[in-house]
This record gives sequence, structure tokens and C-alpha cells, in this order.
Amino acid sequence: MLKKTEKIVMHSYPGMVAIVTAKLGSERNVMAAGWHSYISYEPAIYGVAIAEERFTHRLVKGSGEFVINFLPAEMAEVIQFSGTESGSAVDKFQELNLKTLEAETVGAPVLKDAYVAYECKVMDFNRYGDHDWIVGKISMFHKDMDRFQGNGLPDWDKLHIPLYLGRSQYLIADNNSRIVTHRIENQ
Repeated sequence: MLKKTEKIVMHSYPGMVAIVTAKLGSERNVMAAGWHSYISYEPAIYGVAIAEERFTHRLVKGSGEFVINFLPAEMAEVIQFSGTESGSAVDKFQELNLKTLEAETVGAPVLKDAYVAYECKVMDFNRYGDHDWIVGKISMFHKDMDRFQGNGLPDWDKLHIPLYLGRSQYLIADNNSRIVTHRIENQ
């Protein structure tokens, strides 16, 4: 039974963690972001929440660009480390031995091990409480076609997706997960 509480109840997980890459001059960083979303399909617009005190925030604000990367489950330790260590204290690319690809439309790197990545150009910054919601127009898409079926859904034999539960725990969506399909009625 539901009961009222004055205590903050945070229930936005499980969910995918986006890995944000940013670069300003010779400085670059990679960070995990749990709060992110597609905002528009046409035009393609994506948003991510980044607190002002984060090293990545300054890089994104200064460059006006970022890349959203999604990593497979075998990279969950990379996701965790990039979300708990500061880029101002450690070069996470070097520490994690991350391989990158040069982006097509932005200066931030694309993570080579990502199964999907979006190059984004900042459209808007807005402060909401303790985070800035950074909105970017997607200027280029990257997708590892080998990890998806012809219908666009993941090929669960080739792609295992880490879903963050909170408290440094992940649920792995893979071919052992229960999948339920509902029929969509034509209207």
C-alpha cells in the first residue's frame, strides 16, 4: 500500500547510463550520466543533466558540443569508474584505456566500444535545481549494426545492455532476460 512521505523518493532506475564525452582545447573527459533523454525525434534532439561542479560541465559549456555514448554490459566497470572519478583529478581515457574515434561533426571523441553514439551540438542550457539540463541537436549518429536485428531491436546474443539500479548495481538485459511482446492494435 502506498503511504505519504516527506522524504524524497527517487525512482528513475533501472535505466541506461549515458556516457558523455567532451573536449575543450586539449582537455577532454568522459563521465557517466544517469539522467538523460531523447527530447525530439524530428529534429533529433537529446538532453542530459550535468551538475555545474562537474569537470565535464565546463568542457561542454565552453565547446558547445558533446557526444552521448552507450556502452555494452561488458563495459559496466568503465561506466561505474567514469561516474565516480573526477576528470579534474585523473585522465579517465588513459586510466581506463579507452579507444576513441574522431567524431564527424564535433570535437569530442566517440567511444570505439559504444554500440550507439550521438554527436550533439548544444542548443540550450537551463538550470533546474542542482543540475543544468543541456540540450543538444544530434548532428551525427553512430550504430554498431552487428549488434542489432533487422527490426532495429538489440540482437540479445550480441548485445548485453547494463541497466543501472542505483547503489553501484547493474541489471544486465540479455538473451536470458524475460521479454514480453504486446500486440499493437491498428486504429
